[in-house]
Amino acid sequence: MGVLNVTPDSFSDGGRYADRDHAVRHGLRMWRDGAALVDVGGESTRPGADRVPAATEAARVLPVVRELTALGVPVSVDTTRARVAAAALEAGAAVVNDVSGGLADPDMATVVAAAGRPWVLMHWRGHAKRMAELASYTDVVADVRTELARRIDAALAAGVRPDRIVIDPGLGFAKGAADNWALTARLPELLDLGYPLLFAASRKSYLGRLLADPDGTPRPVDGRVAATVATSVLAVAAGAWGVRVHDVRATVDALAVWQASGRPCLVTAAPPDRSAVGGPTPEPPPAGGTTSPDTEDTR
Repeated sequence: MGVLNVTPDSFSDGGRYADRDHAVRHGLRMWRDGAALVDVGGESTRPGADRVPAATEAARVLPVVRELTALGVPVSVDTTRARVAAAALEAGAAVVNDVSGGLADPDMATVVAAAGRPWVLMHWRGHAKRMAELASYTDVVADVRTELARRIDAALAAGVRPDRIVIDPGLGFAKGAADNWALTARLPELLDLGYPLLFAASRKSYLGRLLADPDGTPRPVDGRVAATVATSVLAVAAGAWGVRVHDVRATVDALAVWQASGRPCLVTAAPPDRSAVGGPTPEPPPAGGTTSPDTEDTR
């Protein structure tokens, strides 16, 4: 999944693709580089970000979705609003990527269920302004697993088909660096829920802190490509369904090496019993402890 933020203030590429033509060219480039989906978002969700009106978000997203889909590019829409999701689906989007997991807008489940499209349910505890104060866990992996299970149950109760659900642990969203590393190391515990998992670590601040200079200065976002690629390969080797990245070509190249090497698996815990879990696999879209929270990213 290639990241396409048509926003002025996203943490990594804010303002870079605010122009519609530039955004469409970049989305087309990511698809040609191997992205199975181009994820179009019109509202930054980095910690501390201000919300924008739904009309502003829609005005940013919809022209890009229409043009990309007209060019044959499979698109997902990155939004927490049912109104924007419905309009994007009508404009041709194939997937709804909801960082709130349905919590931000109670109408989202109805929209997704009616459309019959895949829905990415991310672990989320609150909007960007409150994210830092919500980063408190007893056991982050167990807590995230429990809270994701609740969102799955709510989606199913609303009529969303089980084979349309994808989960996302929400790296960086109300989570500190130690939380992100714990979730990465223990992905099998989240996969044990029985649903495909989207992993989204691309360029995030905990990678920048890992790669900090000797004086403690974090590595800038553009210097986190190799670390992002490494997290993506490790996540796929652990069983992730997909990865959401800014640097598509580098990630596709690394995954080609992994595939050519026989798709070696990374197992850090007992593998889940899929027959017992009964975990569905969604059809692919067309074509193709408390720690200090992150304050720079996440989208």
